[in-house]
Amino acid sequence: MNNGKIIASEFRPPWWLKNPHLQTLLPKLMMHLSLPSRSGRTDSGGKQTQALLERRRIELADGDFIDLSMSTAQAGPRVLIIHGLEGGLDSHYAARLVNRLAQNGFQPVFMHLRGASGEPNRLARSYHSGATDDLRAVLEALAKDPEGPLLAAIGFSLGGNLLLRYLGESDDPLLERAIAVSVPFVLRDAMLRLELGFARFYRGYLVSRLKASYRQKFAQRSSPLSVDLDQIQDFNQFDDQITAPLNGFAGVFDYYQRASCRGYLRQIHTPTLIIHAADDPFMFPSTVPFAHELGPGIQLELSAHGGHVGFIAARGAGFSTGWLESRILRALG
Repeated sequence: MNNGKIIASEFRPPWWLKNPHLQTLLPKLMMHLSLPSRSGRTDSGGKQTQALLERRRIELADGDFIDLSMSTAQAGPRVLIIHGLEGGLDSHYAARLVNRLAQNGFQPVFMHLRGASGEPNRLARSYHSGATDDLRAVLEALAKDPEGPLLAAIGFSLGGNLLLRYLGESDDPLLERAIAVSVPFVLRDAMLRLELGFARFYRGYLVSRLKASYRQKFAQRSSPLSVDLDQIQDFNQFDDQITAPLNGFAGVFDYYQRASCRGYLRQIHTPTLIIHAADDPFMFPSTVPFAHELGPGIQLELSAHGGHVGFIAARGAGFSTGWLESRILRALG
């Protein structure tokens, strides 16, 4: 079997914006692009949305559901977008990409992971990094539409890990191509990295969001778990006490081992672009796989800078937040 390949990215940040934390945080802080809307109404900033979306619910075999936000356009290839941990349509990468896809003749389909659509899901289980059964169910349902299977799927962070794991374990993925951005290839590495230095800021923010989502979900019904959320301070504790038992794992390291995508990359034949920055503050440089670990379908595009889903590029004397979307559009052809 031939290997995939690792190539140097064309991405270049401004000389004054190479810090990985600035790259990671500024896109969110600077987001002033209007957000996608299911109704076409203006967003909270008063701007008219560019991409009109409507909600569609996929009923799952286990009695739960997945919600999609789908373009109302009637023509163009369909492209699935999978968000990251505690992400959604209001995430900076989602807002920009949905609009850019729609503007360029594609039909964006945004997948709200189980329980992340604004309505608590029916079962106790939640979304997680290895829930490929949910992704498979969505792709199978969409493939039955008159348009047939999707052109591509694009996964960010946790969503990228989920997408790559699905591709590696599937004999016949229902996708022509795939793109994954800022993937935590080894979940245990991500947990450890987020305990170091300024990265603890991200850990604190995300764990607090996860705890709030847990409280909201079980506000009107009893939880099968007996946990003291106030004592949970990091990912190791949250995933061991909540993620693992809710989703059928033996414990935190069973979850990290089984859900991580790195061991599945060798089996990927679907044309797949992975966009990654070596300075991603959510993981170590050593977390990035070697070329011999990549299946023949994979091209891993590695840049020295870019942070985590950042990639603010130099443009003349200034900068551009649109490099990532432009690179994705080129990959879609």
